[in-house]
Amino acid sequence: MRDCRKFYINGEWIDPIQANDFPVENPATEQQIAVISLGKKADVDIAVTAASVAFEHFSRTSREKRLALLEELLAIYMVRYEEMAEAIHLEMGAPISFSHVAQADCGRGHIQSAIDALHHYEFKHRLGNTLIVKEPIGVCGLITPWNWPINQIACKVAPALATGCTIILKPSEIAPLSAHLFAEMIDQAGFPPGVFNLVNGDGPTVGAALAEHPDIQMISFTGSTRAGITVAKAAANTVKRVTQELGGKSPNLLLDDADFEKAVKQGVFLCMGNTGQSCNAPTRMLVPYSRYEEAVTLAKAAAEQVQVDLPSKEGRHIGPLVSRAQYDKVQQLIQSALDEGARLIAGGLGKPEGFETGHYVKPTVFADVNNQMTIAREEVFGPVLVMTPYRDEEDAVQIANDTPYGLAAYIQTGDTARGQRIAHRLRAGIVRINHASHGYNVPFGGYKQSGNGRECGEYGFEDYLEIKAICK
Repeated sequence: MRDCRKFYINGEWIDPIQANDFPVENPATEQQIAVISLGKKADVDIAVTAASVAFEHFSRTSREKRLALLEELLAIYMVRYEEMAEAIHLEMGAPISFSHVAQADCGRGHIQSAIDALHHYEFKHRLGNTLIVKEPIGVCGLITPWNWPINQIACKVAPALATGCTIILKPSEIAPLSAHLFAEMIDQAGFPPGVFNLVNGDGPTVGAALAEHPDIQMISFTGSTRAGITVAKAAANTVKRVTQELGGKSPNLLLDDADFEKAVKQGVFLCMGNTGQSCNAPTRMLVPYSRYEEAVTLAKAAAEQVQVDLPSKEGRHIGPLVSRAQYDKVQQLIQSALDEGARLIAGGLGKPEGFETGHYVKPTVFADVNNQMTIAREEVFGPVLVMTPYRDEEDAVQIANDTPYGLAAYIQTGDTARGQRIAHRLRAGIVRINHASHGYNVPFGGYKQSGNGRECGEYGFEDYLEIKAICK
């Protein structure tokens, strides 16, 4: 069992002020695999002091110095890449092949993206006789989730370091192993003491202490919309900057000219990837009435092809949900869909056959869902797809936008010009036409209650910078 009870503060691994052990579980086996300590406000105070002192020097380092540090971090990350894949595999039950190809690659991609952006980013320019300068905002509190753990750590930490900020990271207490490993890499890369600090803890204690702290100038939070609202309220009294990447209920519009066999299958698979635990998953499939039953039949067949298996096995399958609490939430939402009259066409309540141990769920698809149903409005965060028919293009756009969220949207069409025209009408931060891929340098973030601010590449720099006008 791994002992990860120490915090990384001011360049050293130190004991928490007060011991408060918290077990880390492997969701596939329900066995304890590690122990961390949950911090207190006093631990946050120590970390903030270290980061504040470090900021005085680190904020004035040259671009070349920060590039050298990030490049060293990337080199170390690649040497320890397999360790990262293994940590994520264990802490959240990600299948090992998926953890290696997708989850762990996010750390590499975001560090590389920050390096690429830092090479050419303009921190100053002239506007007439005025010099416009972008300066690091200060000490940043970063609060990250469990579903894509190193993805959210790297896409916050890398731009913060690139711009000259200092950091206190609070990773999810449910999946803290990847963060602990990342802190080891930071230390190995030689970042100055106090530039990066790691304090484990829960949201109501350490998260709140970061949000409320008067010497933290910026909070970047990824998690549920409900928790994001709490963070924003806690931060309001000190008028610090708050950026958030929150929930999603992303629509997937299948237009009547799409290749339905391909579009439906890809839509089902993408919804259920990472066991449905992705905030930008296409969880609402909107289908024209003229081809609705065809799509339902295809979705049923695709869902039955989604395999559930042990995350320790190589291959393309989904594993368990991250925790018992998440399993119970998904089961409750499936029950609500049944109670409210949705048509179950695949999966349903309970665990798949042969998986009594572990937080496994059945790949589930509901048809005949309307936007008044709970399953259509609440983020499930499990492998659950809902299907809704629409009359025409106008109706499809109205249904797609009828949600408090606006993180992502998807369009499937045989006419990309038509797809682009509709994309401009969708209230979402990113729109993917025919499942087009996007790189680590593409801005990521949402409209409405999906948050504010953007992450990734040079767009991710903006949240960590203040703008100063020097007039002469």
